Amino acid sequence: MLPNLEELEVDRIHGRDDDARKKVKREVNVDMNPMVDLAFLLLTFFMLATTFSKPQAMEILVPAKAKDNAEVKETPVKESKTMSLVLKENEIVWYRGITEPETFEIDYRESALLEILAEANANTDGLVVLIKPLSSNEYEDLVLVLDVLSYSGVERYSLIEPSEFDLEMEE
Repeated sequence: MLPNLEELEVDRIHGRDDDARKKVKREVNVDMNPMVDLAFLLLTFFMLATTFSKPQAMEILVPAKAKDNAEVKETPVKESKTMSLVLKENEIVWYRGITEPETFEIDYRESALLEILAEANANTDGLVVLIKPLSSNEYEDLVLVLDVLSYSGVERYSLIEPSEFDLEMEE
């Protein structure tokens, strides 16, 4: 004895009663405490695990201060092995030698100065670069020159006071 098809309640069997579904609304409660804990744990982990890059400084060897009664010995350098860089406000004047030099001017571009210093260093054994900043010069220009000296492989350089010849160029 099979029931009649019209008597079957298909919607009730399969649970497709939309009205009953709307009546039974469950309220969802989400606990946010574990999520906040996880966020703070991740934040703490990344703060402790991160290392900041340390500033890099160029190492400059400075001679020890001479005693008051000691004589200052100057190391003699051949004129042919010297190159002077006069740091002006907007340009660098460079020349080789000391007596009656021929001067050349370049601007503060790293590539131009690097090319000149690398060529001079390759052609001259024991090159000594004399850096002469003028009063109109800025500190960042001196840092640029020191960086380029390091890049070009020049091992001997010195910061010295400008000569009278150099001061005449400033005017």
